[in-house]
Amino acid sequence: MADESTSNNIVWFCAGAAVGAAIALLYAPASGQQTRRKIARRTEEGRAAIAESGREMYDRGREMYEKGRKLADEAAEMFERGRKLVENTAANVRDSI
Repeated sequence: MADESTSNNIVWFCAGAAVGAAIALLYAPASGQQTRRKIARRTEEGRAAIAESGREMYDRGREMYEKGRKLADEAAEMFERGRKLVENTAANVRDSI
């Protein structure tokens, strides 16, 4: 749960940094062409950062899914062993009566 919150905070931080950088560039004393190039470059950097963050979240989600699936399989096996144990015990009790 903490990893999810940290990922969200990172994404929001990156988005805020990108907006702040764009505003700073708009108010910086530079020509329009230079400013547009800087905005384009920063936008691409932001897009790349968000894409990387998305890949990381996807990979973490996949890992969590696999762990959950493994736990569910193990729980199903334990349930099946318990069911067989109860059936065998019940059969033994019936036979002894």
